[in-house]
Amino acid sequence: MPDISLTTVVLLCVAALAAGWIDAVVGGGGLLLLPALLLGLPAGTPAAHALGTNKAVAIVGTTGAAVTYARKAPVDVRTAVRIGLAALAGSSGGAFLAAGMSTEVLKPVIMVVLLAVAAFVILRPAFGAAPAPGPATRRQILAAIGLAGLGIGFYDGLIGPGTGTFLVLALTALLHLDLVTASATAKIVNCCTNAGALAMFAWQGAVLWQLGALMAVFNLAGAMLGARTALKRGSGFVRVVLLTMVFALVANMAYEQWVG
Repeated sequence: MPDISLTTVVLLCVAALAAGWIDAVVGGGGLLLLPALLLGLPAGTPAAHALGTNKAVAIVGTTGAAVTYARKAPVDVRTAVRIGLAALAGSSGGAFLAAGMSTEVLKPVIMVVLLAVAAFVILRPAFGAAPAPGPATRRQILAAIGLAGLGIGFYDGLIGPGTGTFLVLALTALLHLDLVTASATAKIVNCCTNAGALAMFAWQGAVLWQLGALMAVFNLAGAMLGARTALKRGSGFVRVVLLTMVFALVANMAYEQWVG
């Protein structure tokens, strides 16, 4: 455990709880959890330790949310795992290229895409309100593996923030899922990508296991509560949280691009 005050530990656990709830409902919990770790860890702590500990915390909450969803929501686990394995490959490729290129030029483009998506969701109230009749076709599944798996996985390795939110949007659009089922499917995909990233950070010795284990307990509680809330409140509630997270992601990227 790093040398940090009890007050900071408590605040980090509260952040983990809130991030777990947000991530379970619609993705994007890392927008809260990672900055909290970067601010809370002692000065001089390598950024990799914050990233590695973030993954150690997040994978516990993501797994708990995935299990909670799988028990109640009509999730196609086989399809979700196939997309997840593609995302794992995509994130590895993105991480490999990230070291040799600047991602700053991509952020304005991503912000425009996010605002366009927000406008689409606002103007199309029926988006994600109800699933399409019948199972997804083979073409739809292949498109989801390619875009939601390889494409968003690549983004996760290259840039990262908002991956869960992108997954929910892509799965809703490509597989014609309702937003609750899309969130459930995204959790399984996230489990795959988090496992790969955590294995790499652990191999590099960049995980603060004691702090991560403590925060993971709170993240798990938040994630299971968030999954239950989404299942109880339905797609309309998830839609509101989704739009909130999209605008939060745009604001975060804009701040990093032009202010931070």
